[in-house]
Amino acid sequence: MKTPENKKKWNQLFEALLCGLAGGAIFSWIGLPLAWMLGPLTAVILWNLLTKRTLYWPKNFKNGGQMLLGYSMGLSFTAQSASQIAGQLPSMTVSTVLMVIVGLGIAYLASKLTGINAPSAVMGTTPGGLSQMTMLSEEIRGADPTIVTFMQTIRMLAVTFMVPMLATYAFAGGSDSGIPASSAVVEQAVPGSMMHLLMTVVAVLTGTALALRLRFPTPWILGPLITAAILTVSGFPAPHLPPLLMVAAQLLMGVYLGLSIRLDMLKDWKKLLPFSLVSGSLMVGFALLLAYILHLIHPMSMATAFLCIAPGGLPEMGVTAHEIRADVSMVAAYQLFRVFFILFLVPLFLRFAFGRRDTAGKTAESV
Repeated sequence: MKTPENKKKWNQLFEALLCGLAGGAIFSWIGLPLAWMLGPLTAVILWNLLTKRTLYWPKNFKNGGQMLLGYSMGLSFTAQSASQIAGQLPSMTVSTVLMVIVGLGIAYLASKLTGINAPSAVMGTTPGGLSQMTMLSEEIRGADPTIVTFMQTIRMLAVTFMVPMLATYAFAGGSDSGIPASSAVVEQAVPGSMMHLLMTVVAVLTGTALALRLRFPTPWILGPLITAAILTVSGFPAPHLPPLLMVAAQLLMGVYLGLSIRLDMLKDWKKLLPFSLVSGSLMVGFALLLAYILHLIHPMSMATAFLCIAPGGLPEMGVTAHEIRADVSMVAAYQLFRVFFILFLVPLFLRFAFGRRDTAGKTAESV
């Protein structure tokens, strides 16, 4: 029997689903890239701003979407792509370090021009994940989690919209030589028997459980991705996902991202909004420059190079690469390298530079 509280949550869930479906359908009808991720994201944000209504979206929905996207990206890995990725580790290192340095430069400007303190500015402009930077800001002395969350949110929004648009309309024409690894894998994958499908599901669930147990960053993506990559490289014909499931994965992620973004979280948001947008645009512009250099050095299309360097999230860049037939395995490798670099080395730098938050838990200086 449904209690009033459960009934309220079901209504909020249904409202969020309708909102996401409407946004995805409109973006798809217009022909915009990442329609079923950016559409629901936009629709939910606008609905929240206009109606002030409370929507509900279980975290497990986001996790399920990440699993589907991670598995799909893992199918793009082959023995040949693994060899190419290994040969580009120096480029991954240099490009990631340069992106972090540029982020620090923008943080310095933000601190000078807006008056926010240095720890908040650095963590607000670092091209890491929204949730990771927000959680880390709670440990760093002087950092204001509210400011960090706001700056990272605006940066993520700018990058999430700008990069797919540029990659789709400016660079999608120049695909990599031959059929991308992801497409080749999809064509070779054989559905097989029910036992074959069951073995794949068990392997993916086991890989995800291990990633969670080992506390990998973004385990719901990395677990399925690594598992699918191992299956594919070892010659196991892992079945590809039908288009409907890919749409569902984007929808699950898009609604969750939309609900996690609160543009009214900061009282003086008007002071930070313009600079956050400009800093996100500057990061994308620098990524374009690095991508062009990468395109000249390595045999990859400009679309692939741009998605490799772009300071976006792994799910967003991976889905964009899949849609425009870029090299998904290379994009995933570069994005994963940056995730590990930022999550493991940047916190050490921040703790060394600013120190840990004291036990007294003093409120950080805010704008």
